Amino acid sequence: MKQKILLKSVEETAALASAFAPLLSAGNTILLNGAVGAGKTYFARELISTCLHDINALEDIPSPTFTLVQTYELKNVDIWHADLYRLSSLSEIYELGLDTAFDTAVCLLEWPNRLGEMLPKNALTLNFDITEEDFREISLCWKDVMWDTIVKNALKVFNNEKS
Repeated sequence: MKQKILLKSVEETAALASAFAPLLSAGNTILLNGAVGAGKTYFARELISTCLHDINALEDIPSPTFTLVQTYELKNVDIWHADLYRLSSLSEIYELGLDTAFDTAVCLLEWPNRLGEMLPKNALTLNFDITEEDFREISLCWKDVMWDTIVKNALKVFNNEKS
């Protein structure tokens, strides 16, 4: 399946991320693709911030650019935010425990193409493109039917907030 959304502001990006946050559970992986500055990290931070706010947790949400992975403990599931740009080999995925997290946590992966054959087949892919007007066009792509309801419900919330 495929869906496109035009985001005209950072507030709309935040609203989309917030709409997804309460719908995710263990085993959900979102692949974040796009050029540097396209909004991948911003989207991930807003999603994580929403989840932490929902459990009254205040925590700094740094970019995982140098640590590769940042984890956040929620009530029922952990969120793993990974930036794989600096990944030097697939063995690091095992060292980090990311391969296990695909089944046990919510994973937000920037630069997922670095995973090669380890790329989760049941993931939702968000491709961030910068338009000529400096908006963000997001293409959501998925094959696994588990995303049908999640995407539908997230877009419903997002569109209601935007109206």
